[in-house]
Amino acid sequence: MAQPVGKTVLVVDDEADVRNYLKAALVEAGFDVVTADNGFEALDAVDKQIPDLISLDLVMPRKSGVKFYRELAKNSAWSKIPIIIVTGHARDDLGKADLKELTMSGPGIYLEKPVKPNNYIAAIKKTLGMDTTQEEKTAAEKIELQNELKNLIDDADPDMLRRLKKDIQNKSD
Repeated sequence: MAQPVGKTVLVVDDEADVRNYLKAALVEAGFDVVTADNGFEALDAVDKQIPDLISLDLVMPRKSGVKFYRELAKNSAWSKIPIIIVTGHARDDLGKADLKELTMSGPGIYLEKPVKPNNYIAAIKKTLGMDTTQEEKTAAEKIELQNELKNLIDDADPDMLRRLKKDIQNKSD
């Protein structure tokens, strides 16, 4: 386990396995962790202790990630909390519209499940402005570039997608 970093992350996810996995990665990296399994619990947790960052799932029963985010935005102190989206629904009908809303209006960084622990920690450290290793810097940069490309691809026409695919295949040969 790493030295304590003095930062608290609130992990909000309705899947216990995912919550525990993300919590374990954070604890291993020296973070303090609070967990919640829906937006209501998350609001209670923030009310008790404002975390340094929130790791937020989008699609959850009772109060979704986007509804939770909207509640945070109403409170001037809470609206400043950095958020990273961690979702398995970035590209499907359950989460695509919510993800687009959140990345346009607030948190721009998102990770798609399954998440690699090193990428997760790198994204969190970068978001919090913490010192990072070269490996973590590279991982965080890769995540940002992938997100930007995914967003561009969503809006690209088929001809552009074919050219992009061909270029990528030619570079990897």
